[in-house]
Amino acid sequence: MTAAGRRVLIGRIVGLYGVQGWLKIESWAEPRMRIFDYQPWLLSAAPGVETQVSGVKGREQGKGMVAQLPGVDDREQAAALIGSDIYVSRDQLPPPAEGEYYWVDLEGLEVVTTEDVSLGRVSHLFATGANDVVVVRDGTRERLIPFVQGSYVRSVDLSAGRMVVDWDPEF
Repeated sequence: MTAAGRRVLIGRIVGLYGVQGWLKIESWAEPRMRIFDYQPWLLSAAPGVETQVSGVKGREQGKGMVAQLPGVDDREQAAALIGSDIYVSRDQLPPPAEGEYYWVDLEGLEVVTTEDVSLGRVSHLFATGANDVVVVRDGTRERLIPFVQGSYVRSVDLSAGRMVVDWDPEF
């Protein structure tokens, strides 16, 4: 799938704020207020149930963030959106710096060892306190490989759809 066709999970609606339809949100953008720069939002409350929203306004409120969505004017309408994931199109995001990657761009890459042994494909990534971890699946096995460039991740070639890792295929 091309970058233009991919969606990036960038936040979540987590609660209500006030009685006029404002919502509490979590933002995974950096800095977190940048979430309002990436519009339209695609809200996904359940698989296959998506709503596109433009013109969202928001602000920091205490330690969190609140948002006002066009057409959501009361608490009942807002309550129906709690738990919705907030996606944006990958092509709305700025290009990553040299040697940096959006996780969505790594998902689906073929992963091979430095000896050209296939380990499978990148299923997803997750963050730990020390480093990010690449989850590689080949249908029967799942491997967790630290995403540490230079040590374990030797190269990433997005155009070829391939990541080379220094990893024991038996581990």
